[in-house]
Amino acid sequence: MRGRSLILVSLVTLVAPASVVRAQSAQCATVAVALQDGCQKTVDLFNYLAPQLATAVAGGNAVLGQGGSLGGLGHFTIGVQANVVKGDLPKFDQFTVGTTGAQQTNFNTSTVPVPMPSAILGVGIFGGIPLGITRVGGIDGFVSGIYIPKVSSNNISLQPKNSFQVGYGARLGIVQETPLTPAVSVSWMERDLPKTSISGQDNNGDTLTVHNLTVKTSSWRLVASKNIFILGLAAGVGADHYSMSTDVQVGLSNNLVGCTVSGACSGTVASPELSITRANYFGDLSLNMSIFRTVVEIGEVAGKDIPTFNTFNNKVAGQSRLYGSVGLLFKI
Repeated sequence: MRGRSLILVSLVTLVAPASVVRAQSAQCATVAVALQDGCQKTVDLFNYLAPQLATAVAGGNAVLGQGGSLGGLGHFTIGVQANVVKGDLPKFDQFTVGTTGAQQTNFNTSTVPVPMPSAILGVGIFGGIPLGITRVGGIDGFVSGIYIPKVSSNNISLQPKNSFQVGYGARLGIVQETPLTPAVSVSWMERDLPKTSISGQDNNGDTLTVHNLTVKTSSWRLVASKNIFILGLAAGVGADHYSMSTDVQVGLSNNLVGCTVSGACSGTVASPELSITRANYFGDLSLNMSIFRTVVEIGEVAGKDIPTFNTFNNKVAGQSRLYGSVGLLFKI
């Protein structure tokens, strides 16, 4: 049987593109046989869901609707927004964890919005150097806050250790807007997810947990913006770097053979890490009413190769993701 398995793996390697070749996690391959399937499915759950959360955290424009610096000391902006990623959740109530080694499962998935509410405070630090009718080199500083709610869907629960996490960043105004030309800036933001645990339960009562999930994002953006009467337009491009890690915990039900002894079929079995960089593109449309601005944004992050042993209804862990944002800003 082992010989035939090796032959099949070799054939798949020869005929399939590298992006779809799937191998069992090295950490999961070393744990007890009864825990290998639960371990591998949880590692793949981490690989599949963590990038979706990271995209929701990073979002698009550093400040929705803005492409220029604030104008120096005495100028600031305060805003609240919600980023929503077009995500997918595996249906954990439609499978059973195996106890005879890792087994490939094709998870059914459902398309769901992955929301991430946040707030941002921007403060003008340097107004820039006059150059004709414009200014160059303006500098702003940012402090942001991410709020993550508790969520439960499809037998998956998301439980943050703390619901709020502070981030920070800065923006350099390359050139300020004039009546004829747009504002252009480059910005950098560090936004992280509060430490979180994601648990899924199969239809046999087995529990798979991504414990103490850490998601750190750093993003740079190049943005241009222009106001036309009460309408504002902005577009940008950039890159996001996600650094993610977790502890994988498996708890098999006690009615399984060999699991009557405490600890025989449960425990922390792996500590996977994932680090990826992907391109990000977005456009903003805003309605400017005096010092208030209402903004909507649509964007997309590029696909990235993230191999998984299990499959997800013909969707891959690193596929490109659409996202949208809506926000309200107050600027002085």
